Amino acid sequence: MDSKIQLTKEDLRKNKPTRDEYLTKPKIPLIVVLDNVTNSYNIGAFIRLADAFAIEKVIVCGALTISDKKMKKASRNEAKWVCVEYSDSTTASLQTLLDEGHAIYSVELCHESVDYTKVTYPAKCVLVLGNERKGVSEAALKLSLQQIHIPMFGMGNSLNVSTAGAIVLAECANQIRKLP
Repeated sequence: MDSKIQLTKEDLRKNKPTRDEYLTKPKIPLIVVLDNVTNSYNIGAFIRLADAFAIEKVIVCGALTISDKKMKKASRNEAKWVCVEYSDSTTASLQTLLDEGHAIYSVELCHESVDYTKVTYPAKCVLVLGNERKGVSEAALKLSLQQIHIPMFGMGNSLNVSTAGAIVLAECANQIRKLP
């Protein structure tokens, strides 16, 4: 006898808000800034993550040519539930967020970076994730309160940006949710 009982859509929706409730429900004050992330699938993955953790918004920065078809496929059409903004300038967007009182953390392995689990994230928080090849730009790093990294215990030195984002976003969102 199989002990695994698959949940139905009705089971999954049981404890979720209605669509109208979700649109008006307060989101946690966490913002993801994508610094010249160019892959439509990665951007779509961040939209799904933003919905999953009910975060405030995703800001997609840079001169982008995004495939809406690929992004919609990757985001599974959850963009309608997430605030997504587009900006030509990462630094201008980050400066605005700084002026609004947000603390900025860049996910980038560098000499000054610390283990992402060793950080206590404040309520108004921004996570910056960088380009698939170049990482977070120097200008964005300079505006950051702290650079954070994911310790790597295998032979590889890096993760896909959306995978790294999922790991750090989960930690940050869960800490913020526990704040009084």
